[in-house]
Amino acid sequence: MVINSRFFNRSELLGFLALAVLLLLILPLSLDIFRLNLVAKYLTYAFVGIGLVLCWGYGGILSLGQGVFFGLGGYCMAMYLKLEASSVANTKIQSTPGIPDFMDWNQITQLPLFWKPFHSFPVTVLAILLVPALFALIIGAAMFKRRVGGVYFAIITQAIAAILTILIVGQQGYTGGINGITDLRTLHGWDIRTDHAKFILYFVEVVLLFGCIVAAQFIRLTKLGRILVAMREQEDRVRFSGYSVANFKIFAFCAAAVFAAIGGAMFTLEVGFMSPSFVGIVPSIEMVIYTAVGGRMSIFGAVWGALLVNFAKTSLSESFPQLWLFGLGALFIAVVLAFPNGLSGIWADHIQPHIDRLFASRKPKSAAGLVADGAPAE
Repeated sequence: MVINSRFFNRSELLGFLALAVLLLLILPLSLDIFRLNLVAKYLTYAFVGIGLVLCWGYGGILSLGQGVFFGLGGYCMAMYLKLEASSVANTKIQSTPGIPDFMDWNQITQLPLFWKPFHSFPVTVLAILLVPALFALIIGAAMFKRRVGGVYFAIITQAIAAILTILIVGQQGYTGGINGITDLRTLHGWDIRTDHAKFILYFVEVVLLFGCIVAAQFIRLTKLGRILVAMREQEDRVRFSGYSVANFKIFAFCAAAVFAAIGGAMFTLEVGFMSPSFVGIVPSIEMVIYTAVGGRMSIFGAVWGALLVNFAKTSLSESFPQLWLFGLGALFIAVVLAFPNGLSGIWADHIQPHIDRLFASRKPKSAAGLVADGAPAE
């Protein structure tokens, strides 16, 4: 079988195995639980990066509001965890036992209607997937059906991120306001604050990440993925060929929203809270930078970009807190000017050719020209 016809080609398979060894063996065995939890936090942004590869890299749709979907997924999970932590026994000192503490502080005397479905964990999981997808569907249909794209779409998504942040902060009694939803303790009675729980959640997150990688790769290799690339290069030609460009864009945007929401839900579990600071313009732009650094045309590049940029952010913030934003800006400028295809482009241009030559030099000469019956190889 020709290598390029497989689900992963040789380069992608090597990247998949290297990432698996790093995340499943090297990091858990070499890092303490605090640092491992930091890596888990970095990986939550990798989900957003995978979605941006499909939406921006392949579909040509630059969204500067992915923090919206990251936040929606995170808030859905936080609402379930907060309700579990707000049992009557745990909140008996409140004026109204059985509701979240911030609602009691804001003199709300009964649980709002839209909070009640989050008593159920299966409903919460469905909400994590469906609420961001529905929101993205509404935005996408409103924009793409009217052929709004390019920089205008990017600005609109940025505005939506700002609006949602203001809404969350303003509705303090229902959302926790600027502080967000905090003091999250258990998941089905399982204490998620312990080191053992953090260790297990890390592996759950890694498994989900590889599942999203496989799903994104499947989309990329189908006819849908090829149409997304064609749309990015020649949108009018695709439209004149009879395809509904708007529907394909809506799908890519919704898929990116679902990936981001999964990352947001895992962020809430790993960190133990969710606040509007992860929804607004700044985190959304940072998410785009992670993808650009890793390579917006590479699924694995987006994961590596999220890991490396966040590691740099943590390291610089610990030593030089005031310099990180300058470093982030310089990094983005370097990506645009020096290596527009990111780290994956550097790998493809300068490292992969050497690996290919190494494999070619090790191929037996007798196998190159003949098959078993002596006939020329096809």
